[in-house]
Amino acid sequence: MGDVLTIPVLVLNRHFEAVQLTTARRAFVLLYGGAAQALDDDGEPHAFETWRYLPVRDQDDAVAIVGGHLRVPRILHLHRYDRTPRLTVRLTRRNLMFRDAHQCQYCGKRPPLRELNIDHVLPRSRGGVDSWENLVTACRVCNLRKGWKTPDEANMRLARRPFRPKWSTCAQLLLGASSRYKEWDPFLKAS
Repeated sequence: MGDVLTIPVLVLNRHFEAVQLTTARRAFVLLYGGAAQALDDDGEPHAFETWRYLPVRDQDDAVAIVGGHLRVPRILHLHRYDRTPRLTVRLTRRNLMFRDAHQCQYCGKRPPLRELNIDHVLPRSRGGVDSWENLVTACRVCNLRKGWKTPDEANMRLARRPFRPKWSTCAQLLLGASSRYKEWDPFLKAS
């Protein structure tokens, strides 16, 4: 039962825009507390009182409760939340790998993740900083070959110039999702 309560649920603001992913556990709290309604496959909203009596189908995840099972909603619609989060993409190893498509930016190979490093285009020893515009993914071989030099000095060419990504809400949500459900598609395509 603990695994079911960690299933991701898409949360929509009152304008039906995707704002975040939450867990089934938090979704039940919001649904039961009246802060949100669950949307069924047809997009019909349900308060907890009506959601409670919807039958659990074979493709649904469910939580055992007194008197039967409760279907885990895939989508929650918040009543009062208006804002859409401004997403500034954090500079993390995971996001760098995602931006560079898990590919060495010097030779173009796609080694296993443990063989992929983060390289400073302008080395730290020369004042290079940790920024989107100065970091790229590189395989170990290329990273060692480049060493403390710039790509020009090492006679190596970047596949593309590093940049600060401008991902949509949709991309950020999917990056954080362990799984994705077809019920989310109409809302994520609109993001």
